[in-house]
Amino acid sequence: MATVEFPCSLVINVPFPDHRLASTALRSLNVDQEPSSSVQRIYSLTDSEGNPASENDSGTVLRTEYNATTNRMLRVAVNGFMESLAVVLQVMEELDVDVSGIKSSTT
Repeated sequence: MATVEFPCSLVINVPFPDHRLASTALRSLNVDQEPSSSVQRIYSLTDSEGNPASENDSGTVLRTEYNATTNRMLRVAVNGFMESLAVVLQVMEELDVDVSGIKSSTT
């Protein structure tokens, strides 16, 4: 949620086929700190209806909440996130057996 300090905000929800893949993406992306103090980022897992996932729950949606001091800082941060997310998804597609199975069964 936007605050006076960080008036610009954006929420990005990325659905995954299962909890394991969503959790793997979260852990992979969470290791990088946000490079600017002008941006705050929060990752979490939710279900398909947006309800927070508990530790034992099967949250399949990666929710990323951004708050920034300016629209420009928000755009720069989100661009970096999208690049990192693309790398994570590409690695999953190339190396993860379950993702390959999902891909081949839909084509």
